[in-house]
Amino acid sequence: MAYLAHTAHLQFLGLLLGILGWILIMCSAGVNEWRLWYVSDKSVITSGVAWVGVWRACFYSHIMSTAEYCQALAITDSFLPADIVLAQVLIMMAVVTGIIGNLTAGYGMRKVYFGLGRRRTINLTFWSAGGMYLFTATCSLVPLFMNTVAVLNNDTIAFPPEYYFPPAPTSQGIGSGIGLGIGASFLVAFSGLLFLVYRYPKKDQQPNAEVSTEGNGYLVDSKPWSSVGLRSITEGREEISANEGEDNPAFELEEN
Repeated sequence: MAYLAHTAHLQFLGLLLGILGWILIMCSAGVNEWRLWYVSDKSVITSGVAWVGVWRACFYSHIMSTAEYCQALAITDSFLPADIVLAQVLIMMAVVTGIIGNLTAGYGMRKVYFGLGRRRTINLTFWSAGGMYLFTATCSLVPLFMNTVAVLNNDTIAFPPEYYFPPAPTSQGIGSGIGLGIGASFLVAFSGLLFLVYRYPKKDQQPNAEVSTEGNGYLVDSKPWSSVGLRSITEGREEISANEGEDNPAFELEEN
């Protein structure tokens, strides 16, 4: 007997990958190392490298009050470039849509494993989850690629003097936050594709073919009775009834 849950193993894997990817997207947003600024003047940035993230800009210094000196980056800061402002908006949107995608996918898997849903409900739920996962991955990938391009072009940021950043870095590098975010986004996108390719088992509508029906979470293969089969059964029952109504000749002879 084929259970309906047996048709959604890939989607269960997609749910696990979607949750993992969503967690990693949040982790990438919290990592400061998106852009690595390499500087030649080490009078303040004594480590020779500073890092710019989505929410903070930091560097190590031996002359500041703390070893790690950080300044917050707010969306209202006028000196921030569009790629960082867009990252603050889209990353948070990806976190929210990722939650919705996980909840939708979990709801669909519950319908499948407990046999609570029908064809239309399960298909729509899985397709909705796949769409939300793909939208989440897109919201994450757009700012990641924009910041990658900014690093490759060595674009600078006009930080205020209190940030103690140089006017421009000598060179830039891609930080771990971008690599983590890209990997997480592809995980979420792959999860979305797994949900979009799901197809509920089709029913054969031919009158004499086996039909796949569902009940209590499992698929039952049944074959509808044809008119010829019903006629044969009817004739067989009539023949049995007729034989049961005849007298036994040997019994009558014995009585006489």
